[in-house]
Amino acid sequence: MSFNDFQHVFTPIKVGRTTLKNRIEFAPMVCNFTNSSGEATDKYVDFVETQAASGVALIHLGATPVDLDTGADFPSELDVTNDLKINSLKLLAEAAHYHGAKLSVELVHAGRGVDSKLIKTEWGLAPTSMPLPDKHPYIKEMDQKDIEHIIDCYVDCASRLKRCTFDGVLIHGAHGNLIAQFLSPYTNHRTDIYGGSFENRCRFPLMLLKAVRDAVGPDFIVEMRISGDEIIPGGMRIDEVIEFLKLAQTYIDLVSVSSGLIVDPHYHHYTMPSYYQKKGLNVHLARAVKQCPDITIPVSVVGSISADMAEQIIAEGSADMCAIARSLLADPDMLNKCYRGKPEEVRTCLRCWCCVGDDYGHIECAVNPALGRNQKYSKVWKADEKKKVVVVGGGVAGCQSAQTLIKRGHEVILFEKSDMLGGLLHDINKIPYKEDMQKYTDWLVNTTMKCGADIRLNTAATPENVMAENPDAIIVAVGASPAHPPIPGLDNANVYNVLDVDSGRKKVSGNVVVCGGGISGCESALALAMEGCNVTIVDILPVDQFASNVIGMITNIVLTKLKENNIKLIGNHLVRKIDDQGVLIEGKDWSYQTLEADYVVDALGMKPNKELADSFIKLLPDVYVVGDAYEVKNIQRANASAYIRCCNI
Repeated sequence: MSFNDFQHVFTPIKVGRTTLKNRIEFAPMVCNFTNSSGEATDKYVDFVETQAASGVALIHLGATPVDLDTGADFPSELDVTNDLKINSLKLLAEAAHYHGAKLSVELVHAGRGVDSKLIKTEWGLAPTSMPLPDKHPYIKEMDQKDIEHIIDCYVDCASRLKRCTFDGVLIHGAHGNLIAQFLSPYTNHRTDIYGGSFENRCRFPLMLLKAVRDAVGPDFIVEMRISGDEIIPGGMRIDEVIEFLKLAQTYIDLVSVSSGLIVDPHYHHYTMPSYYQKKGLNVHLARAVKQCPDITIPVSVVGSISADMAEQIIAEGSADMCAIARSLLADPDMLNKCYRGKPEEVRTCLRCWCCVGDDYGHIECAVNPALGRNQKYSKVWKADEKKKVVVVGGGVAGCQSAQTLIKRGHEVILFEKSDMLGGLLHDINKIPYKEDMQKYTDWLVNTTMKCGADIRLNTAATPENVMAENPDAIIVAVGASPAHPPIPGLDNANVYNVLDVDSGRKKVSGNVVVCGGGISGCESALALAMEGCNVTIVDILPVDQFASNVIGMITNIVLTKLKENNIKLIGNHLVRKIDDQGVLIEGKDWSYQTLEADYVVDALGMKPNKELADSFIKLLPDVYVVGDAYEVKNIQRANASAYIRCCNI
């Protein structure tokens, strides 16, 4: 491609009285780089500068409560509620402005979604008392004093941000947060002037938007995020959203269209679509808003959008701007590569939700191991001394090692016994919903082949040929193999390993029993059910812990899809043997039953290739085992272990 084939993406746009340099917003995400007081740390400042250096026009800092007493739903959120935080806030604005980006904060009140561990008052606030499971149980219907107080909180925070040289605010009216709770007939059951009719449900949000606009004036961007469809039965739909925006556009400069409810696990995944959902799933909603002749403000859309998709979306008139986060986390240089005519070099986001996490740790990325690291690991620094390093294995960890070592300035030789790089990615990227994995595999293979390392395919590494290279260090990335536990019948002719089934090397049909309820077994079972097989999954784990070795939000989707595809789940049972009758399983009560099976899939886990790895350990003082050869985990851990180790060589 030639220079700047993304003409629409890189065309400036007027938003209110502010001219943005292009059409891309960095969508809001909580990065967890604050200290215990909610102040931005140095790492947060660096993160914002990285966001700005990506080339985006407008950055939104994610989900920031306007009232810490009643409205917080997540730890480590940025505190913009008092003047003691002004210094750290100004540092964030400076970091964004260094690279010509504008900076905004997503202001939010969780309403009934307030976290019971974070609330500082007895009662949470909402338009209607509708407590959520696993959230604060005591929810109060807001009275007039509460309503005025929350509006004052929004005004106070927006005004403070303007004083700190921020360029705008994003008012979070989507995903079932407080503003959305007033708008939605699903959550607003009031009978006063703030509920009932559409006009009344709009009253509080419009009062709030007007108060913010009056406080910050016309030169400060006020954007609103809204769910074009809440998806949940009885929720807000696009027709009412459009009618609301006709009124709200008096006070806002830009609307960002999303969907779903973050407060409900059944609709959570619409707010940040995973690899189980189509990309650009909100484009049709944004198009409906954009094509309404009575709405004159610019329209932005969010939801699994890449740079090439953004170009098409804007060119076809479905939206004026696109909000992107995860693709820019996976490859912070995405826009710059596209602008320079090198979109094929963009590292693909897996949409695996690794960046969200379950344990409130700092933001990370499965394919970008530098994300979230401290200064030493925030980028690859040149080594003080050039060394010769041999990498054994060309899977995920081996490829990451080779690329990192080359950037460090070392001479690298990589031995790979097969005829291609990528390792087990070629087995797991064939089943449904793995389009992103396929693209990542292609990227990993192509960029490693071109990185400058001496890649020796079809060459099995041995201690002899490795030492013949006279290396200074050795990286052992020999991966893992099926665990193959000692179960009678596991070697029968109708029993195949999950990798053989997923890759298509082995075909199954009819009644299939998948032994193993981890994510690998569950996703393989789903693929087989979609092909018409009658599938049962059995595991020693209880059913509610199936697919629990991934991010919880992915687990929820997988379990839902297993149910939708009529896959039978049997938990709390051991596989005792496999014979011509099927799979004999034993329950916790020592009862036995045989599951009829034409074919059996072994998804009973993986184990490190320890014996092979050990053959290299004592060759040199500097031998390091990385990836699954060290500990069987996932792509994120394989990339991270290789990257961090090689940054120290």
